[in-house]
Amino acid sequence: MRKLIAVGSMWWILTLVAPAYAQQVDLSFGGGALSAPNNTNTFSGANESLSGGTYVGFGGDALIKKHLGFEAEVFWRTSQGLYQSQVPFRPVFYDFNAIYVKQFSKRVAVEALAGIGAESLRFYQGGYNCDAYGNCSNYVSSNHFMGDFGGGIKLYAWKNLFVRPEARLYLIKDNVEFNSSFAVRYGASVGYTFGGSR
Repeated sequence: MRKLIAVGSMWWILTLVAPAYAQQVDLSFGGGALSAPNNTNTFSGANESLSGGTYVGFGGDALIKKHLGFEAEVFWRTSQGLYQSQVPFRPVFYDFNAIYVKQFSKRVAVEALAGIGAESLRFYQGGYNCDAYGNCSNYVSSNHFMGDFGGGIKLYAWKNLFVRPEARLYLIKDNVEFNSSFAVRYGASVGYTFGGSR
């Protein structure tokens, strides 16, 4: 929960503070699916795949210098999967990126990004777990550092409102619970651009 609060705080900072310094700010909400290999992990012996499920999330970016800026986003699986057909789980991906945006016409822009983040695997249990500070949750987390690369095509449908088909490649370090250290998220987002000269 603290991580989601941190990501939400970053999103609000992006929303409230970045416009004062940025040339352009985009906010978006989207959805899609995740695909990962189905072979056995030779390191851990895991044969579970991250593939499947619907993912939703939100993000934003701010261009600070012409085409360059920064971007942050969080995406999570909407329904719980069953790990080893027994334990309910939900993956959450959050990342912070450098972004490059090139406007090709008034209605079309292409963006490329790369950065770092984490995969937070939440394994749900019957009861609640509490820490020494009194924070309680009904899941146990397994967190893994990751790098991500991706891009999208922003298609402006009406004024500053855009639809963006997009894809992300997640390179997940020590993802021993699953059979692969990488996954691809693909889908689309709907968003709005504040400022900028299109």
